[in-house]
Amino acid sequence: MWYVMQVRTGTEESICCQCRNFIEGDILERCFIPYYEEKKKYEGKWHIQEKVLFPGYIFIITNKIEGLSERLRKVIGFTKLIGTGKEIVPLTQREEDWLLKIGGDEQKVEMSEGVVEDGNIRIIQGPLAGLEKQIRRIDRHKRKAYLEVEMFGRTVEMQVGLEVAEKN
Repeated sequence: MWYVMQVRTGTEESICCQCRNFIEGDILERCFIPYYEEKKKYEGKWHIQEKVLFPGYIFIITNKIEGLSERLRKVIGFTKLIGTGKEIVPLTQREEDWLLKIGGDEQKVEMSEGVVEDGNIRIIQGPLAGLEKQIRRIDRHKRKAYLEVEMFGRTVEMQVGLEVAEKN
C-alpha cells in the first residue's frame, strides 16, 4: 500500500535517503519523491529542470505500516505519516492510479504540450492529456499549468510543466 509522509520542505531528499538506509527491505518496499519537469530560461537558452511535485511530502510503499512507524524513529528530522486522527491511512486506489498516470513508474511528470483554442486548453501530448478539466490556470510566461487534485484526503494545488505551442 502507498502511504504519504509529511516532512519539512527542503528535507525530502535527505529523509528519503535515510529511510532507504535505516529501514529494512522487508518493511520498506519503496520510498520516493515525485518530481515534475519545468523549463527555465538562463544564459539565453531554455533548460529543463526537475522540481519536487509535492513539496514537504514523501511517498512510501509498504505492507508493514506498524514496523515502518517504529523504524521512522531512527530517521533524523521531522516525519509524520498522514492519516485521520490516530489512524494512518493509505492512498486510495484512485490516487495511486492518478500518480502512476501522470508520473509513470519513475514518478517524474514530464513537460506537456498544448494549444489554447477559444479560451480552452487542449493538451496535444504529455502526461496532462485527458486531464484538461483539472487545470485551473496556465502561466504561459513561466510555462506552467496549475492543477487542483484530490490527494491526501483534501484538495491540493500542484504545478507541472506545460508548453503552450499556439493560441487561437
